[in-house]
Amino acid sequence: MLNKLVASQAQRSNVVPTSFSLQGDSSGSSVNRFLQLDPPVFTGTDPTTDPQYFIDEMHKTLRVMRATETDGVELASYCLKGVAYSWFEMWEDSREEGSPPMGWSELADSFIDHFLPAETKAARAVEFETLKQGSKSVWEYHMEFVCLSKYAAHMMPTMETRVRRFV
Repeated sequence: MLNKLVASQAQRSNVVPTSFSLQGDSSGSSVNRFLQLDPPVFTGTDPTTDPQYFIDEMHKTLRVMRATETDGVELASYCLKGVAYSWFEMWEDSREEGSPPMGWSELADSFIDHFLPAETKAARAVEFETLKQGSKSVWEYHMEFVCLSKYAAHMMPTMETRVRRFV
């Protein structure tokens, strides 16, 4: 049961929105639909706001919409405000002319690299590495394991290593 729980969670968290499609959906209605899903907003100015939360919630929203990789960039950029939007414009302008269209995965990786400091990533990876169940229930341990595992994916390249680590 434990193996199935970890495997199921890993499978869901590793799904990348690569082939969504808003085809047949007019631009205005897709934006309205996007806004109805109440996507998160990220400003880049509040140090207590977790950039990974923004990416995870945006990923979920884009997947529900079945947005394409390129539509995902456009829709997500709408939710960047202030400093975060300024960063997006500079990131967009830094791309070489003639480059293929930007994709959601590329944006998400660049966003995390910029807004989640290396020290924070390293601290959360250490937190994951030293995670013990202790007096937590299996469910509480599982929830913490899943949240922190995003910062230590390099430690678990396969499902087998993920399950072993959980156990």
